[in-house]
Amino acid sequence: MGAPVVGRLRLTPDIRRFGSLEAASRALARHVSARAREAVAARGSFRIVLSGGRTPLGLYRILARRHGASFPWAQTFVYFADERCVSPRSPDSNYGALRRALLDHVPVARKRVLRIRGELRPPSRAADAYDRDLGPPPRGRGAPRFDLVLLGIGPDGHTASLFPGDPALSARDRRAVGVPRAGAAPFVPRVTLTLPTLASSAEVCFLVAGADKAAAIARILAPLARSRPTLPAARVRSRGPVRWFLDGSAAAGLQDRPTVGP
Repeated sequence: MGAPVVGRLRLTPDIRRFGSLEAASRALARHVSARAREAVAARGSFRIVLSGGRTPLGLYRILARRHGASFPWAQTFVYFADERCVSPRSPDSNYGALRRALLDHVPVARKRVLRIRGELRPPSRAADAYDRDLGPPPRGRGAPRFDLVLLGIGPDGHTASLFPGDPALSARDRRAVGVPRAGAAPFVPRVTLTLPTLASSAEVCFLVAGADKAAAIARILAPLARSRPTLPAARVRSRGPVRWFLDGSAAAGLQDRPTVGP
């Protein structure tokens, strides 16, 4: 599956364990809100990549309801880690789920929400369009494209729509690629950001919950996995920290890690 994306990128994760998904989501919401304010104070904007799935929906609702007034939404740009190749009105659309949980409830400008147009066919066309939408590389040598990337994982260790053994894992000269065959339900084609694109970030935060993720988490966060990663999520890097916000069930295989939230 190739060598990990390393270079000057950090390999040591920041692991935070909580008693419940709700507690992990509250802590991550506070963290995201603080990072947003810091980015706007430093550079005038905040660029965040959001992920789909069921796990982060509570996080998005917390951001909308508890941090709506303090969050710098007017200076925020929203990107997507991946998308299913369906209509944005489909119940399977990541954009649709995010819109209902978060975007419809906060004053973020629609022109600053850069969704992946999953309705385009074939998936390579949607990937090409998103590659163009991402625009030119950031100014300054080594400058990250994103301030924060939010990700989750599946029981098989996939993240975004980067599945074990898929050719998308080897993409190096593309920012987004089509995934004709998904490795998880719903089994529809996908578009995903590539590993180098995710790595062009100041920080990555994973939010993971559920006993069905425990085996994957134990493999991903093992010391050997960080030097010789096999699962896709273990290969994600950042120019800053990679943080893991885990509920107790997902962290069950990390017995040496204390719980840091209720």
